[in-house]
Amino acid sequence: MAKKPASERARTFSMSPPKKPLKILLASPRGFCAGVERAIQIVERAIARYGRPVYVRHEIVHNRHVVETLEAKGAIFVDELDEVPNDRPVVFSAHGVPKAVPTEADRRSLIYVDATCPLVSKVHREAERHHAAGRTVVLIGHAGHPEVIGTMGQLPAGAVLLVEDVAQAEALDAPDAGNLAYATQTTLSVDDTVGIVAALRRRFPAIQGPKMEDICYATTNRQAAVKAIVSECDALVVIGAPNSSNSMRLVEVASHYGCRRSRLVQRAADMDWAWLADVSRLGITAGASAPETLVDELIAACRERYDVTVEEVRTTEESVVFKLPRTLVA
Repeated sequence: MAKKPASERARTFSMSPPKKPLKILLASPRGFCAGVERAIQIVERAIARYGRPVYVRHEIVHNRHVVETLEAKGAIFVDELDEVPNDRPVVFSAHGVPKAVPTEADRRSLIYVDATCPLVSKVHREAERHHAAGRTVVLIGHAGHPEVIGTMGQLPAGAVLLVEDVAQAEALDAPDAGNLAYATQTTLSVDDTVGIVAALRRRFPAIQGPKMEDICYATTNRQAAVKAIVSECDALVVIGAPNSSNSMRLVEVASHYGCRRSRLVQRAADMDWAWLADVSRLGITAGASAPETLVDELIAACRERYDVTVEEVRTTEESVVFKLPRTLVA
């Protein structure tokens, strides 16, 4: 039998099976919020102003990619203030810190820059105002989260009661039931918080709260964007860190609104591609501390395996910008 021409054999061997179609529904807004962008800029500007290294107490935001990028630029991340040398500056994370931390920094004459998100600082001021008026503050939030630790640390021990869910709200034993106020962590599920607030208001009709819920605009917007696409998705991926409250809430929202196949992925390298075996419509979003480069990375990885089309679904525009501390503005 005659051999095929070399050119024809090459064409035969180079042919590969067609890629399976995959439609990506890209939720928008997604990714960095104004508070995260400000916090990252604060670390970068502090390094430029004071030189390397600049110390950062806790992760500036909950994302390893961001932390590693800043480490390469000269940041050193530590757990506590006693790990910071007296001759180097320190930045406090976007989640906020208890009052004892800047007090100790002042005692040691440390140079420090506070990168607390202004929306978290607003909650701090609300808690202080209620305490000054003699009210017990009920904080809706997750125990152990840095933001909750920072908010509770604005007031004396025992002045804040933490409530994590409706069951705890129903069981809350308040020392002065007629003189309460509530505040919330900024990165909670909007739906869950509505239920907790309703339970508190039913049990304590005189309880005071903010004119608008303390959940930040970015958390609210990202959850709304997920709600807008989940009914069209076979699966949904949230790019974010497992210790990121706002990212974990996005996974919960997707599942609650009908996309049971939803999960958190830190970056494309962590993706379980077998999980997508029978998926033709994939939703993608990113938590408020996840950079857009990780979204691009995941889409590129999908293109290597699938015939990808991307549809961005935008539910609102964001234009919020927070000013940098005066000490870092040239």
